[in-house]
Amino acid sequence: MARVLLAEDEDTVREFVSRVLTMHGYAVLEAKDGAEAVELMNQHHFDLLLTDIVMPIMDGITLALKVRATRPNVPIILMTGYANESQRAHNLSVLIEELLSKPFNKDQLMAAVNKALGSEDSEASLT
Repeated sequence: MARVLLAEDEDTVREFVSRVLTMHGYAVLEAKDGAEAVELMNQHHFDLLLTDIVMPIMDGITLALKVRATRPNVPIILMTGYANESQRAHNLSVLIEELLSKPFNKDQLMAAVNKALGSEDSEASLT
């Protein structure tokens, strides 16, 4: 079972993503901001980082850079609802596997996660 580190400050988005991933067999570590995610990163193994870009304390790009520095093989997916942040993320295409623009649905989420983890299934590839 793959373990996902999820960093998202919006409760509704975090709960939605966590529920979808759990229903698809993933274990999810949840953080409300980048600093909390770093604490979890230092305490637990995980196979994927899924993080919002705009968060308090530490943004998702800074978090992604910290993960890449210590765990270079962990794939990273960034989420954003802001167009200007989307451009920042595209400039980091060597750092991340995918950029999910909010709002996204469960099929888009699962397609991105499966692709990042190299486990794309037929249901996910239909989106």
